[in-house]
Amino acid sequence: MEFTHGCTHTSTTENKRLTLKGSSGLSGHSKWSTIKRKKGATDAARGRLFARLIKEISIAARSGGNPDANPRLRLAIQNAKNANMPADNIKRAIQKGTGELPGVAYEEQTYEGYGPGGVAVLVEIVTDNNNRTVSEMRHVFSRNHGNLGQSGSVAWMFQKNGIIVIPKAGQNSPLVEDDILTIVLEAGADDMQVEEDAYTITTSPQAFEAVKKSLEDRGIVLETASLQMVPQNTVKVTGKEAEQTLKLMEALEEHDDVQNVFSNFDIDEKELAALNN
Repeated sequence: MEFTHGCTHTSTTENKRLTLKGSSGLSGHSKWSTIKRKKGATDAARGRLFARLIKEISIAARSGGNPDANPRLRLAIQNAKNANMPADNIKRAIQKGTGELPGVAYEEQTYEGYGPGGVAVLVEIVTDNNNRTVSEMRHVFSRNHGNLGQSGSVAWMFQKNGIIVIPKAGQNSPLVEDDILTIVLEAGADDMQVEEDAYTITTSPQAFEAVKKSLEDRGIVLETASLQMVPQNTVKVTGKEAEQTLKLMEALEEHDDVQNVFSNFDIDEKELAALNN
C-alpha cells in the first residue's frame, strides 16, 4: 500500500492530505474540531473540558476500573493527563464510576439536528435528567436558526473514526514528515492531513489504539486522540449562515451536559478569518 498526495482545500497555508489508496479517506474532516483547536482554550472552556473529562472517566470506569483492561478508560485517563488534570481528580472520577465513591447516575444520549443552511449536527450528551436536557437542546437549536431532529435524521451522514493530532511544536525532537507517514502507515492509519502547525491522523476505530500506541512508543507527543463522528460530505455555508452556524456550535459547546459536538459544515478559510476578527 502507498499514500497519495492531494490538496484538502485552498487556503493561505500549505495544507496537504496523504490518503491510503483504496481507502475512502476523509470526505469532510470536521471543520468545527479544527476551529476549536486553533482558537485555544479560555479559562471557561478549560473548566468545561475538565468537567467533560471527569464524566467520561466515570462512565468509562463502569466497565471496570483497570485501564489496562478497559481501552475507553485508558483513553479517557490519557486525555485527562494531557489536559493537566490533577491525579487525585482522575482517581476520584474512576472511583465514582466503579461505585467506590458515591456519584451521579449519568446516561449517555446523542441528539441530532440541523443548523443554518441545512448543516447536520450531532451532539453527544451525558446527563442526569434527559427530559430537562432535550428541552434545553431544543431551545438552543431554535434560538440559533436550527432545529432538533428525530433519531436517525443525520447520523447516517457521519462515520466514526479515530482522530489523532500531533503538534509540530513541543516535541522532544524535530518531527520528519516522512517518518510520521511511515509510522502511521505501518500501524494501519487511513489518512494524514499536514497542516501549518500539526499533523492530523485518521484511523478506523479498530486501528485507533495501534496507531496511537505506535506514535507514543516512539516518544511522539500527541495533542489529542479521540474517537469522533466525522462527516462523509460537507455543506458550504457563507455570509450570515456561516456566522449563525458558528454561534450555534458555540452555544451547544457551552451547555453543561454536552460532551462533543460534530457537524458537516464547511466555511472558506478567508471568511472564517474575517468572522473571527
